[in-house]
Amino acid sequence: MSLMKRILFIDRDGTLIKEAPPSYQVDDFSKLEFYKGVFEFMGRIAREMDYELVMVTNQDGLGTTAFPENTFWPVQNFVMNSFANEGIDFSAVHIDRSFPEDHSPNRKPGTGMLKEYMDNNRYDLPGSYVIGDRITDVQLAKNLGCKAIWLKQDAELGAKEVQDSQKALEEVVALESTCWSDIYSFLKLGLRQVVHERNTRETKIRIELNADGNGKADIHTGLAFFDHMLDQIARHGKMDLKIDVQGDLHIDEHHTIEDTGIALGEAMSKALADKRGMERYGFALPMDEADAQVLLDFGGRNWIVWNAHFQREKVGDMPTEMFFHFFKSFSDAARCNLNISCHGQNEHHKIEAIFKAFAKAIRMAVKKDPLQEGLPTTKGII
Repeated sequence: MSLMKRILFIDRDGTLIKEAPPSYQVDDFSKLEFYKGVFEFMGRIAREMDYELVMVTNQDGLGTTAFPENTFWPVQNFVMNSFANEGIDFSAVHIDRSFPEDHSPNRKPGTGMLKEYMDNNRYDLPGSYVIGDRITDVQLAKNLGCKAIWLKQDAELGAKEVQDSQKALEEVVALESTCWSDIYSFLKLGLRQVVHERNTRETKIRIELNADGNGKADIHTGLAFFDHMLDQIARHGKMDLKIDVQGDLHIDEHHTIEDTGIALGEAMSKALADKRGMERYGFALPMDEADAQVLLDFGGRNWIVWNAHFQREKVGDMPTEMFFHFFKSFSDAARCNLNISCHGQNEHHKIEAIFKAFAKAIRMAVKKDPLQEGLPTTKGII
């Protein structure tokens, strides 16, 4: 399964280089000043993470007599070469030349220049970020369907601007900061949050997953016992998990359970796209008379070994035969090895022990060390 690319849409003026009031046109080398730490921490982001870097900038009236191109491009080329010399390569640069009063669809926060990235089969926009210093950057993130990192370095916002943007801030801003070191730390440790949808003729599934959460759960599959087990994954795995499933339960439970396993595995795979510094492996635990062992490896290959047997046809409203199908579907979609075994007398205890051990295994495996930059493999790829 190919992974969709995540993007950092990065503003230029006020984000990478300082603004130049009163005209805000950086049209002379005497006006050029890079922000402190931008090369160090952008360099780390480029080396250690798998984001595609895209510059998006409004340059009011570029090409007019007020802002001729021959004063813009020497500075712009110097900026780009400076980053490239530090191993920071932008895959594309998108420049809008219009004035605010032109109301151009290409001007931020409009997305006219960025249509190629709004392909859900190629790009993971919910896992992408707009990094900028203005409210228009925050609004661009909302319009693209991604999150914003608001770098308020020199911005002086009026009360009305803040008020008008409050709703956008609540919905979109993932981080407010004044320095690039904070952005690096956030992306290094806090990027494992995704929204994933999987829709077929049989099920419609939406999952919101934060692998670095606090164990909050909001689960609605239409199957009470299944909801209870998925809740165990969130709470004991210390991840925030919101799942909404509309399935063909009027037929039976099969598609709802199996497709939820697939969708959850796909969401986990997206969240763990950058595995640098991750433990990778993970757990065994008892529950009353039952004991469960779940051995897990997020190594990029799917495989499952299942050694758990049930005497009852159902536990609650969930067929016991579907437990294997759920974990098999997760293993296939998340591209992980799962080795699951369980012993005990009470069927409820046995399956709950499996789900709890599964959650603990995930928690162990996804743990990251911010000081460890390498992949947990000798192959060089995972």
